[in-house]
Amino acid sequence: MRSLHIRYAEEADAALILHFIKELAAWEGMGDQVAATEADIRSSLFGRRQAEAIIGEADGNPAAFALFFHSYSTFLGKANLFLEDLFVRKPYRGGGIGTAMLQRLAQIAAGRGCGRLDWLVLDDNADGAAFYRKHGATALTDRRIYRLEAERLTAFAESSCQAVTKKL
Repeated sequence: MRSLHIRYAEEADAALILHFIKELAAWEGMGDQVAATEADIRSSLFGRRQAEAIIGEADGNPAAFALFFHSYSTFLGKANLFLEDLFVRKPYRGGGIGTAMLQRLAQIAAGRGCGRLDWLVLDDNADGAAFYRKHGATALTDRRIYRLEAERLTAFAESSCQAVTKKL
């Protein structure tokens, strides 16, 4: 690799971002779980602006992507950056692109006055966990993630709550 250029994704990158997402999902053994479409990516990243992405290009070729959004810490009283996905294509791994992408995210977070940069790592991704530890990240062991999705999310949203005495 002669050069690395990291840039913010643009609307014209929607298909590329979806392709990266599908590559990541296949690598994680979850390829059948990707429901996102190019229209979804275009709408959420460049329409409603619910998230952002950066793209790492090695010698002009798309080599990596990171998708992130803001979250908020009530304890810090500040916004944080939450890294949803960081993925480096296999031919480009081991050459410092992942480190450069993570460092660029840290620069974005610091530049925006964020209190921290957070992300999740799958339990069976030992290489990913080691990569993040190598760069000073610590694993939080005092919490679990809970999720409502699909039918359970809809059912709960539509259920009546007996404890609520006045309409919100």
